[in-house]
Amino acid sequence: MPKIVLIGAGSVVFAQKLIIDLITFPALQNSTISLVDIDEERLELITKLTERLKKQENLPITIECTTERKNVLPGADYVVNMIQVGGLDAYQLDVEIPRKYGIDQTVGDTLGPGGVFRGLRTIPALLDIARDIEELCPQALFINYTNPMAILCWALSKATRVKNVGLCHSVQGTARTLAEFIGIGAKDETEYQDENAKFSYKPLPQDIDYWVAGINHQAWFLEFKYKGEDAYPLLWKAMENPEIYQQEIVRFEIMKHFGYFVTESSHHMSEYVPYFRKNPELVRKFIPERWDYYEICKEGLAPYQDKIRKQISGEEPIEIRRSLEYGSQIINAMETNQIVRINGNVENSDLITNLPCGSCVEVPCLVDHLGIHPCYVGNLPPQLAAINLTNINVQELAVIGALEKNKEAIYQAIYLDPLTSALLTLPEIKRMVDEMFEAEKEYLPGW
Repeated sequence: MPKIVLIGAGSVVFAQKLIIDLITFPALQNSTISLVDIDEERLELITKLTERLKKQENLPITIECTTERKNVLPGADYVVNMIQVGGLDAYQLDVEIPRKYGIDQTVGDTLGPGGVFRGLRTIPALLDIARDIEELCPQALFINYTNPMAILCWALSKATRVKNVGLCHSVQGTARTLAEFIGIGAKDETEYQDENAKFSYKPLPQDIDYWVAGINHQAWFLEFKYKGEDAYPLLWKAMENPEIYQQEIVRFEIMKHFGYFVTESSHHMSEYVPYFRKNPELVRKFIPERWDYYEICKEGLAPYQDKIRKQISGEEPIEIRRSLEYGSQIINAMETNQIVRINGNVENSDLITNLPCGSCVEVPCLVDHLGIHPCYVGNLPPQLAAINLTNINVQELAVIGALEKNKEAIYQAIYLDPLTSALLTLPEIKRMVDEMFEAEKEYLPGW
């Protein structure tokens, strides 16, 4: 049975979701699940939750926990990464320093000054993990959930031999959103029963099909079909409804001007282009409801503490609900040869032919017992490739800067960031970057 190592398992809510996903597959219920985190308190919490889950469902899973990953990596088949280097203290600097200069990142984990510095902090940690994998479990698949997804996966593919894929939920999440926009909606929640587990699962509507490619957080619904027919006319019609338009103003504006719907939310997408965040008035117009990810993260486990305590004690059952995350689907497909199609972040080996070779692209992938097989996409429509390239330029220089400890490349990455360059002069950007280097120096050894 497979051995699955979760690094950063102290991300308790997300880790619990992944573990529940795993045990909804009968073939994975004999797995060894190894929980790793440097935060002993959070590690204890997720361990107790997992032990309670095992008891509640009478599962044969084996549970390990440790603060030292080398204790559990030998023999691992899958290594799942969800770490956050520097934690909330570093993340606060990522968003608050740029905000002083007028760069208001409500997420700031993927591109821009926040995304670049998160990448700088995380790449060395990922390379350390990769070196341990190369030594202790060289055949393992490394599954990355940490942002900035494209920057991290690009660095991992460039600097290591580790088999890796980056996973996000924006493709399948957007597919569900689009189905609801055109009046299809998801199927009624269905209870599935097998001899080992009962779980609920809200699948995507069966009559919806899509073909999505681009880069993480900026991939494009190149095809969107309902019952085999092009559903874009239905989506254009839905955009005329003010109630629907108001839900995703930025994404509808991008579709209106560039022809295709993008995978990431208006909050995220507005940070990756220069059009929507030039001043507070535009922000209020295009993103009327503020959503601040740092503030959400700062609350941490607080909203869930009482529920988690009751689940651990057995006062409240752990709900067995499979999510739309791809991780468990990949592992089940590789273990059972039940083929599944996902969207994964992989090295661009002529998959999208008008984006740079070696960059990280998000494309459809087939998964079977032999592993992950990315699908050929060909050329994106030129306007979509052009938008992606403005982000890839930043990602490439961030990767070069991180791997070579090249400070000039980091300046240049942020000089080229679409939103930052729309708002600041080159000297202002340099001052901001210098301030971030100084403020985050404890998280950036060697700089």
